[in-house]
Amino acid sequence: MDGRFTRRQLIKGGLAVAAVPLLPGTASAAPRSYRVDVPALPWPAANDIVANTTIPAFPDRSFPITGYGAKNDGKTDNTAAIKKAIEACAAAGGGHVVVPSGTFLTGAIQLRSNVDLHLEKGAVLKFSGDASKFPNVLTRYEGIECVNRSPMIYAYGEKNIGLTGSGTLDAAATSSWNKGSDRAYLETLVAKGTPPEKRVVPGSGHSMRSAFVEPYACENVLIQGVTLKNSMFWQLHPTLCRNVTVDGVSTDPSTAHSNTDGCDPESCDHVVIANCTLGAHDDNIAIKSGRDADGRRVNVPCQNLVVVNCVMNGNWGAITCGSEQTGGIRNVYAYRLTVKGDTKFALYVKSNTLRGGFSENINLDSVSGTFARNFVFVTSTYNSQTGGYVPSFGPFTISNCSSTKIAGKTFDVSGLSNAHVHGFAVANSTFKGVSDTSNTLKYVDNARFTNVTVNGKPI
Repeated sequence: MDGRFTRRQLIKGGLAVAAVPLLPGTASAAPRSYRVDVPALPWPAANDIVANTTIPAFPDRSFPITGYGAKNDGKTDNTAAIKKAIEACAAAGGGHVVVPSGTFLTGAIQLRSNVDLHLEKGAVLKFSGDASKFPNVLTRYEGIECVNRSPMIYAYGEKNIGLTGSGTLDAAATSSWNKGSDRAYLETLVAKGTPPEKRVVPGSGHSMRSAFVEPYACENVLIQGVTLKNSMFWQLHPTLCRNVTVDGVSTDPSTAHSNTDGCDPESCDHVVIANCTLGAHDDNIAIKSGRDADGRRVNVPCQNLVVVNCVMNGNWGAITCGSEQTGGIRNVYAYRLTVKGDTKFALYVKSNTLRGGFSENINLDSVSGTFARNFVFVTSTYNSQTGGYVPSFGPFTISNCSSTKIAGKTFDVSGLSNAHVHGFAVANSTFKGVSDTSNTLKYVDNARFTNVTVNGKPI
């Protein structure tokens, strides 16, 4: 098996790789399957994305962290023990680093190629309040490359990595150090031409939060089954990666901390997000590709994404494009999403003439729920920032969608006089409970509505 979805697997939802905890480095006689269930999608191109998104396969060997000195008392610092288990697994050619039931205190965990970090039922990784346990790494803060304290789970330049199981990652204790939002400092360094490796945040007198789980420049990533709690910032942040699968993950909907987006693929290619419950105190999924001048320097789009069978429980966009979209976003397919809570938008697209970039070929089908503002909101003047880079938007397609409540307009879509939205099509959709039935379509070309009703009346 080469780790890819086949056509038969796409329809039946079948793919299995193995892990079962034994003694360090031993082989499993009874493999545990990892299964990703993805239904047939209404777009051939989306089916192709799923079929061609490689899932990592891991050697059938297990390395329990307790075999390397880890203790599940919630107090012992297990950073070194977990690192030893990962290094032993990588040196053996890969396998499964197993976290058994219990609470394990740890600092940052850095994954290696061919290593699956597997959390068994009842396992909790409790991340430390000691900032020294989170070394400096290359990262992106709100679309700008820099050196900051490590995310709780991090990998750089690795291939075939996994974070799987039914356990929990808890970042509550990191609140003592994981704080700050001084992006303006980074922007001054970008303006001076300072290279990313010299944009060092710790010790600069400025502070910016670290993401929770961040594979960076990696290939073939599987994040499956785990629950994230008490995040201080973006929860899942695959960056500059290829072939990312996020399946059956639950993220934190708490309002205790701001900007806790559920999943933020940034400058990635081939991403499948399936069967997740994405709570957030911000966007549920925010697709990104870099910010302003630094985004133009890197210039890598985020493209070929499928989101399917997810519950969205955040207070901004279910699917958001931007605002950090300077490198561009294309080929997004969202299917069978249930939106609840105070989520403002089903689709939120935002940029401005300082950011530029593009959001092209964005598609929603079978999205339903309640919306605190609009079903679709597209703005080309986000935060009133201006510059010389007009964004390019469209086409957007909406089909088979519905609402029981929309507190504002169903559609509020605006391009610019010199950068129209290139296509907006809605079909076979029923929107009820809409407070304002007027809709806004400004500088939008080829707007088409087929069998669409708002409060029982056709558009």
